[in-house]
Amino acid sequence: PGHSRPEHTLIQSSQDPSVSKGTTVTFHNICYRVKVKSGFICCRKTIDASTDGLGAVLVIDFSSPRLLDILAARKDPQGLSGDVLINGAPQPANFKCISGYVVQDDVVMGTLTIRENFQFSAALRLPTSVKEKEKRERIDQIIKELGLTKVADSKVGTQFIRGVSGGERKRTNIGMELITDPAVLFLDEPTTGLDASTASAVLMLLKRMSRQGKTIIFSIHQPRYSIFRLFDNLTLLAAGRMLYHGPAQNAIEYFKSVGYECEPYNNPADFFLDVINGDSTAVALSKTDDVDLDNVEEHINRDKSLAEKLAEKYSNSVYYRETKAVLENISLENRKKTKSIFRRITYTTSFFHQLKWVSKRTFKNLLGNPQASIAQLCVTTFLGLVVGAIFFGIKDDFTGVQNRVGAMFFMTTNQCFSSISAIELFVVEKKIFIHEYISGYYRVSAYFISKLLADLIPMRTMPSIIFTCIIYFMLGLKPSVDAFFITVFTLMMVSYTATSMALAIATGQNVVAVANLLMTIAFVFMIIFSGLLVNLTSIMSWLSWLQYFSIPRYGMTALQINEFTGLKFCTVNVNTNQSNMNCTQVSQPYCTGEEYLKIQGLEATAWALWQNHVALACMIIIFLTITYLKLRFMKKLT
Repeated sequence: PGHSRPEHTLIQSSQDPSVSKGTTVTFHNICYRVKVKSGFICCRKTIDASTDGLGAVLVIDFSSPRLLDILAARKDPQGLSGDVLINGAPQPANFKCISGYVVQDDVVMGTLTIRENFQFSAALRLPTSVKEKEKRERIDQIIKELGLTKVADSKVGTQFIRGVSGGERKRTNIGMELITDPAVLFLDEPTTGLDASTASAVLMLLKRMSRQGKTIIFSIHQPRYSIFRLFDNLTLLAAGRMLYHGPAQNAIEYFKSVGYECEPYNNPADFFLDVINGDSTAVALSKTDDVDLDNVEEHINRDKSLAEKLAEKYSNSVYYRETKAVLENISLENRKKTKSIFRRITYTTSFFHQLKWVSKRTFKNLLGNPQASIAQLCVTTFLGLVVGAIFFGIKDDFTGVQNRVGAMFFMTTNQCFSSISAIELFVVEKKIFIHEYISGYYRVSAYFISKLLADLIPMRTMPSIIFTCIIYFMLGLKPSVDAFFITVFTLMMVSYTATSMALAIATGQNVVAVANLLMTIAFVFMIIFSGLLVNLTSIMSWLSWLQYFSIPRYGMTALQINEFTGLKFCTVNVNTNQSNMNCTQVSQPYCTGEEYLKIQGLEATAWALWQNHVALACMIIIFLTITYLKLRFMKKLT
């Protein structure tokens, strides 16, 4: 739906009797419905084809919904009908966990080495009953088979770290799926971004794997002839209709028999695509069609669609009858049971085992890619020194009150805006998370908690401590140990709350800029109700409720109560003839910190202080709950 471009599929199977028998995959009458703005559109994919499991299945130029995802059980089953059978039996409920799926984009951690990525996959996808020695031997074997021995201990690479080549990166993605030794391996355009020689090397690797008895299904765009000649059997699909299924070597002769002749030196794969797309400059109708080349498109529009014409011709061919005979051997009883299966995700390891390994990888990623964390610490230190210099040596007078409030406002505001960087926490790794979760690496809860423990808390705790230490002593705030630690704790709580809010807004987003804009707008309105720009007691009642949603307000309130309680701002005249000290007010409406707090509508009590931390803690719990639920119910199947 939404695409007028037809689907074209190439399927190859090895006919070499010396090759080990692999898994047989058959699919029948696939129909997938997707909801679009105009309503429900049914894209009917009537596919009567089978693979004998001796080789690889090659799919070219898919349009949405993609058959590759349907076969790999990675489409939402709600809109899917039809049958996908494995060895003649219904597809297992956890098929997507026991099969392999290599996505088009890289989904390996670039800050880790190839061996470390394989160790991560082995630790989470192999049962704990498998001994560590056996896992290491399995990893070494895969590294050797993939030709990655020389770069096994090299980092895969990121935008900041130079890593392995494109072909080695693609083989690393393949190796991540081979850890479990899946009987069926799916690959989404494995040659994307690779040069011709590297693409050929990757396909030769898949060819060798197919000779070992694995069924390999992948999509690819316009393969070169050196790749096309690896095919044994060829299947062509267009608009859900079968156009050809049979030996690849006979495909050219078949199309010639129905009126389409491949030009000399033309790539057969390109020729077949041109035929299916109706490219009149590359193909010629047979003389029996009695149509001139100049009127090909007119003839096609006037008569049946090109896909229907080719499908009708194929249905009368000997290749169709042979394919039909194979499918008739599939048990109809097993096929009916397929519809009642509910797809689920199964795990081979416990929650704590997953938490351990995901946290370990997150720590390694943080240490292996320190640019962001180091930059944040440097910026925090710089801002602390600048603000400390501006407000240096605050005095206990009227100007000292203003400077204190201004410094506190900056401290809370800085904690809020510096937390915007947490937006990328679940956005950047979204593809990795979705792929690994669907493949059964770990539970959502294990991933969520590990990110909080290994990334969120350290990245928000250390900057808060450093920032407070610099500013607190440069400003000369209240010289009390408990007041200092309350300040540190308050700023940490503000940072945690703002970060939790950022995660709640950004989780599930595909574009960081959108989440960034939403966060900025939210913080701007929160700052208005922080208690500095406007006296909260003077706000109209129908707007005053907004202050309870302001994160900076709770931080400002806690900092002010902590700092102003017990301070005096009046001049004191000492009369030697009197035994007491008289405090005279000098052109200011308050003499003590308690009086200032009262003017601001605040109370100088312990509960008035700690209720702000309780409110921030409640907001943290609410935002993190929203974040987890968004992760849990994120649409992971398209």
